Amino acid sequence: MNTSFIGFAVLAFLAIVLLIEAAYLFWNSHHGTSVKRMDERFRALSAGGVISSEKLSILKQRMLSESPFVTRLLLRVPRVHALDRQLQQSGLDWSVARFAAYTLLCALAGAMTGFMLAAPALLTATAVVAAALLPATLLRRKRAKRVLQLERQLPDAADLIARALRAGHSFPAALGMVGEELPQPLGGEFAIVFDEINYGVSMNDALLNMVNRVPVDDLRYFVIAVLIQREAGGNLAEILGSISGIIRERLKLLGKVRVLSAEGRLSAWILGVLPFAIVALLSLLNPDYVSVFWTDPAGMQLAGGSIAMMLFGILWMRNVVRIRI
Repeated sequence: MNTSFIGFAVLAFLAIVLLIEAAYLFWNSHHGTSVKRMDERFRALSAGGVISSEKLSILKQRMLSESPFVTRLLLRVPRVHALDRQLQQSGLDWSVARFAAYTLLCALAGAMTGFMLAAPALLTATAVVAAALLPATLLRRKRAKRVLQLERQLPDAADLIARALRAGHSFPAALGMVGEELPQPLGGEFAIVFDEINYGVSMNDALLNMVNRVPVDDLRYFVIAVLIQREAGGNLAEILGSISGIIRERLKLLGKVRVLSAEGRLSAWILGVLPFAIVALLSLLNPDYVSVFWTDPAGMQLAGGSIAMMLFGILWMRNVVRIRI
């Protein structure tokens, strides 16, 4: 075999290996786990962070979009920062621009589905609105799930801080221990507080920033108790132990209430979904039977009044079975 051919094959093999290694290093430096974790930490530090009525200096504000032009357009939208805060509280890595893009794409998909099925204008408009609300529904569910996880983790965090204080650790060191020991999402929030303190943020501002990021009333009471203790003095470990016991009892009572109200919530779901499911099924099996609702003026008025009353009933049942503790 020719020696030059063997050398060429070896060099080609090494070149391919080095090319694959370079591609991996490039991808890992831009999309790796550590890069994503650092980007999320910077985003969380910059979103809603207030230090003496000024923004954090690491990033002045959370990026609404990767494009400066789109960011300027989004800044003109009312309550865009409230939406951005909800996205952060949900734990999703979406920006406001991505959320808006998903909403438009879902609405377009609903419109195309209606046109392809040759559905009436009213049904097509309903499909467009329902599809456009899918990202917002996902956002609300993710946010509610994350808030529930934060509430369940808070007693363990309070107990861990109390034990660390009894062992002789300082309060900032106890916060760092909570950030290392507790899993996400609460562990990450306390790690952000610990990092802010190390960056030079005052204790009060770092705790208030966490309250702005985490929409949990029990955490607000926790921070208020810590701030009062720092001003008036007292046994902080004992205070945190009492707060932990109160939160656990409240969660236990909330669990009992949810079990007792499960039948009512299931009935509300069935009564709310059943009319729409029946109309959709009849539209597929016997379209002429239900076509009167969008072909006859009286039928359209009747359908509009029925939908309005059903929506009112759904909201009423939701308020009845939703018990706050």
